[in-house]
Parts: sequence; C-alpha cells; structure tokens
Amino acid sequence: MAKIFYSMAGEGRGHAVRVRTLVEHLRHEHELVLFAPNDAYEFLSNSYEDQRTENVRLIRVDGLNFHYTGGKLDLFKSTAGAVWFAVRRLPELVSVVRRHIEAEQPDLAISDFDPILPRAARLTGLPWMSIDHQHVLMAYDLSSLPFLLRRYAWWMSWAVRWYYGWGGYTPVASSFYSPPLKRRFQNVRQVGPLLRPEIVSTKPQSGDFLLSYLRSNTPPQVLESLSQCGWPVRVYGLGNCSAVGQLSFHAIDERRFVNDLAGCAGLFSAAGNQLLGEALYFGKPVFAIPEEMHHEQQINAHFLTQMGAGDWMTAESFRAERLDRFLNQLDDYRQHLAGVAGTINGTPDALDAIERALQKPSRLPMVA
Repeated sequence: MAKIFYSMAGEGRGHAVRVRTLVEHLRHEHELVLFAPNDAYEFLSNSYEDQRTENVRLIRVDGLNFHYTGGKLDLFKSTAGAVWFAVRRLPELVSVVRRHIEAEQPDLAISDFDPILPRAARLTGLPWMSIDHQHVLMAYDLSSLPFLLRRYAWWMSWAVRWYYGWGGYTPVASSFYSPPLKRRFQNVRQVGPLLRPEIVSTKPQSGDFLLSYLRSNTPPQVLESLSQCGWPVRVYGLGNCSAVGQLSFHAIDERRFVNDLAGCAGLFSAAGNQLLGEALYFGKPVFAIPEEMHHEQQINAHFLTQMGAGDWMTAESFRAERLDRFLNQLDDYRQHLAGVAGTINGTPDALDAIERALQKPSRLPMVA
C-alpha cells in the first residue's frame, strides 16, 4: 500500500469530481491525503469530511478564487488576486504542506492544477504528477480554434507553467477531445474524461425532458428562453425553487443528477470539460453557454461543435432562436455521437499512469 498526497484547484466542481473519481478507485489499495480549497473542499466533504472513509483523509487549505463583478467573471480582479496569493500566501502554504510531506513520507504527489503541492514536492524530492484539464492549453495543437482563443490559450499556458514548473513530473491531460500534441509535448499522456463510477454504472435512456446545470449569475433572459422552449427542463445549480412554467428547480443531488443526465434528451449548461465529457459519454447532445470572459470553456464549446455534438453561444449573447435550432437538430447530433457514446472513459488510463508513477524511484533530487 502506497501513501499518495493529492491536491486540486478549488474553483467550481470539475477538479474535485475528477479527484473523487480516482480516489474511489485508489483508496482500496492505497492511503490518500487530500488537500482541498474552497468549492472542492465543500464538494469532497460530503464524502470524506467525517474521516470514516477507509484510507482517505481530507485537509482544508487556502486556494485561488475567481472574482466576479456585476455577475461576470472579472479577469483583472482574478489576475490581481492570483498575484496577491502568489506573493502573500503561497510561500506559507508550501511550507505547511512541506511539513506534512516530511512528517508522513508519502510515496507520490498528484496535483489537479494546484500550485502548492508541486512546489512542496520539489523541495522534498517527492515524485509527483499532474492530472488535469489545463495541460490542454499548453500541450494540445489548438490551431483549429479562432485567433482570440488561440491567443488566450498561449497566454494561459504560462499560468500552467507557473503552477507546475518546467519539467520533472509526469503530465496527464484529461479531456473529451484529443487533437494532436505539439511537438515539444509528446510526453503528455492524453486520457478521456475521468468518469465517476455512478456514470459508468448507469445506463442511458432517451427521455422527453432537457437537463440544465446553471450558475447563479446566469442572465435572466436565458431562463426566460428556457421556460418557453416547449420542453420540460430540470434545472440544477440555482437551488430548490418553485417551478416556473415548464422549468423545475432542483437542489444538487449527485445520484438524481446522474439519473437525469442519463435520461434527458439533451443538456443545456455551461461548458466545463467534466460535465461535457459525462454528457457525451451518455450520447447526449449539448447546448453550451460559457461566459464571455471564460475562454477555457469557450475552447471546450468550440471542440463540442467540431465533433458535431451540439451548439453554443455565450450566456451574455444567448438568443432563443439558436436554442430552437439546436432542439430541431437533436437527432443529427445523436448520430454524430454514436461513435463516442460509451467509449471516452479516461479513468482506466489515468489509473494506469498513477500506478506507473508509483513504480518509479521513491525520491528525486531535492531543490535547495
């Protein structure tokens, strides 16, 4: 049995969902210590906070946050907050995690886009690896994207380098799309979306309702258009509110959400890689509504349309007639998804990468 330290970004739920997926497979053979900030801690605490889950310990840490102004992602404030975090909080947090490493002597560290554990691992000579979606921005050939999104990916690739450094680790990129790797990044292992056991064990059905997962800052006109689209819509992410027309609102319940995703006619949601991957695994067409300033989700949405699996518009520019067109083409999208559904589970490949990393030397040269 090996001991694994596992850290993650805390914004949104995608990072934590990936982590829990792998933890549920690993904990039967290995001991895991999870370092989780913000939303990730809240999500994982439902499973691990009481410390009664065998071989899993959850520790809350500080992490980076996105900042919003007027309900929209504020890149300036988010960047300023990241700089403040790097200067004022990061050195202290690295020291705390370093002391955990020195006291517990883990065999491997894994990071899902967290800057703390990789630095602590380097300082102590602990072997480590990354399993995330963000390596897409640095390692994938994104030449099929519009210029502005390619420029954003280039800019954010420097953030990925800042998080992880310039080498000395095993990179694994999880995504529902897999264009070729750039020449300098052939060491990156490409895997599909990391699918939860609940997803893999649930059989998809063809339902007569739409499923929607929305953020609290979704523009009102989006909900108004959904309520008039002619389909019953089950909405998650906005709380358990009273029904509005054919919109029914549901509190987050993992089991119910998975069942609804497997049984819906299509998904209407933001464009996070994890949720899109789960929907495509079930063969569900997707209408994605990333925010105007959330370029990473726009990249996901572009690849969604290139696969013929759905359509997208930014939430701020959303128009009802575009949704109507999507609904009229559901059968076409399903045909394009026929070769993808049930085939894009990247969990076995990611677990194989972890086991291979555990077989490498137990200690690396320490950084002075």
